[in-house]
Amino acid sequence: MAEYTVIETRADYLAAVERIAAGTGPIAVDAERASGFRYSQRAYLIQVFRREAGTFLFDPPAVGRFDELNEAIHDDEWVLHAATQDLTCLREVGLDPSIVFDTELAARLLGMPRVGLGTVVEELLGIHLAKEHSAADWSTRPLPQPWLDYAALDVQLLPDLRDAIAALLDEAGKTDIAHQEFADELVRDLVPVRSEPWRRLSGIHSIRGVRNLAVARELWQARDALAREIDTAPGRLVPDASLTAAAKAMPESKRALAAMREFTGRASRTEIDRWWAAIETGRTTDDLPVLRGNGDTLPPPRAWSDRNPDADARLKAARTALTAVSEERSIPLENLLTPDTLRRVAWTPPAEITPESVAEALAAHGARPWQVAATSQVIAQAFVESSQSADEGSEPAS
Repeated sequence: MAEYTVIETRADYLAAVERIAAGTGPIAVDAERASGFRYSQRAYLIQVFRREAGTFLFDPPAVGRFDELNEAIHDDEWVLHAATQDLTCLREVGLDPSIVFDTELAARLLGMPRVGLGTVVEELLGIHLAKEHSAADWSTRPLPQPWLDYAALDVQLLPDLRDAIAALLDEAGKTDIAHQEFADELVRDLVPVRSEPWRRLSGIHSIRGVRNLAVARELWQARDALAREIDTAPGRLVPDASLTAAAKAMPESKRALAAMREFTGRASRTEIDRWWAAIETGRTTDDLPVLRGNGDTLPPPRAWSDRNPDADARLKAARTALTAVSEERSIPLENLLTPDTLRRVAWTPPAEITPESVAEALAAHGARPWQVAATSQVIAQAFVESSQSADEGSEPAS
């Protein structure tokens, strides 16, 4: 097995760009981050493979911007596995494809039960791909050679995997569907800006009372600020469960906070002044949060039967009908139509329910043309039938 070295200098990087540009066929690209270890989601290793060019492992913090490489390969097809996981960190360094082939998404559209890279490679190429380093801390320097071997193999197999999957898509009549989905990945907002990101704190729905919620918010913001400052994953400082426990308990003093067994984490005691200050702010602030977040968030479906029975009936009927379409087409239900899109159309349907009006509503919520064609008539029929069933159920007995 070849021994790989990481490209760290501009001179070596520019030489690699020339070799990649001279290669043939699509460009396989992958990126390794340090999720769970670092605050940032930046790439700490970028792997590139192209036939007749070879394999290249780049150190993004050392190289800096990749504009020259992007210019050389921008208009060629890039092959990625689960592209949405890597596009953001690639774009941060100037790598932004115009055409992608996502082998993970394509495997989903083919109805494969498991779509992890190792599983798909083994099933379609007959090669066992070990994934023991997938959750490693890729900010480590120097990177161990076994990690580099793993990273290189990830991209070396992608062009062959792409060809095998493309043939299956063609055989299943799903090539156009896949191309629509790939194009959507390139324009999708992968990093939505949340007005109140602290509301994503695990367990926050179990917190009762606006004052407790204010404490949870202040604790989350204090942890986030520290995590950003030292570039460490927030959960490694103090886990979500600890913040939630503190917000529920509302300790009366710094000593009481330190005495909480549920308040754990490597920074739970070393930064106790920071956490106590956050709790005091939450306990005294006049800026109290509302119990539910702002925005266009719909209530959870389990609450629909009480809050909007008609919408609940529409949702259940449409979901049942779409499940049949999903099975018939061998496409997962969430890929046939996103659950959020279906919920929004069920909650606020067109004034007049027809296949055409439902199609317009689906498109307005971002459904792709193939999704609209596959689901609009089925959804419209389910909505109408649910309404008729409700009307029949409300008729007085003769």
